[in-house]
Amino acid sequence: MTDPINIIAFQGVPGAYSHMSCAAVKPEMIPLACASFEEMILSVQEGRAGLAMVPVENSIAGRVTDIHHLLPESGLFIIAEHFQPVNHRLLAPKGASLDTLVEVHSHAQGLAQCRKRLHKLGLRQMVHPDTAGAAKDVAAWNDPKIGAIASSLAGEIYGLETLVENAEDAERNTTRFLVMSREAETPPLSDMAMLTTMVFTVRSVPAALYKALGGFATNGVNLTKLESYMRPGSSASAQFYVDVEGHIDSLAMQLAMEELRFYCEDGAVSILGTYPAGSARNAD
Repeated sequence: MTDPINIIAFQGVPGAYSHMSCAAVKPEMIPLACASFEEMILSVQEGRAGLAMVPVENSIAGRVTDIHHLLPESGLFIIAEHFQPVNHRLLAPKGASLDTLVEVHSHAQGLAQCRKRLHKLGLRQMVHPDTAGAAKDVAAWNDPKIGAIASSLAGEIYGLETLVENAEDAERNTTRFLVMSREAETPPLSDMAMLTTMVFTVRSVPAALYKALGGFATNGVNLTKLESYMRPGSSASAQFYVDVEGHIDSLAMQLAMEELRFYCEDGAVSILGTYPAGSARNAD
């Protein structure tokens, strides 16, 4: 029986880009396919998997819908980030062609990333829960009028032919993933490029967000991401999600955090993790 510590969970079915990311980051671990993001996170919370591979944003289509609502409440910690190149293919059953194709199925993100190409081909777009799941269903339907946008791995697994390679609208299409664990794994303070991710809610006072973030500016700490969203069940105040360059234990970060906490309610700042910056983050 496989020790759960050696299992990494992902959302989707075999052949998904999340599956490819698991193989790239943790090739020694066994990937566990999950039907939803909630199931993926729950598998780690309950000890059925040691890690989760969580997609958070795409360079073309933007952030993955609703995932930021799940992360703060999950109780899990970010221990690494990974940038997965996304090379979409237009797949179809054997014998199909661009002339026979009428509609294409994929995840909403996959369709959004290939929008111009699919519009030019005149194909009706149908949303699926995930890219590889669309490929699996298209293979099962075996209809020359129906294709899928998915990875080359999905095409291999489900026996589909590639009608169009590089179907995405922009070059260097990339999805950022976070590797999450039940336990925080904060590396020691060093010269290594680090990121710290946190969520917080400011007090209801004028210019609170401006003042709360002022400490990062005055201490030379760079924010690479700042997003706001309403917390489920609450319409009174927004929660902010922030990625910051730096180690949580550095002096500059500690000074910035002191000012941030001053403008937040007690317990309203949660550190989701301090982890090494991905090697592709500053790549040209």
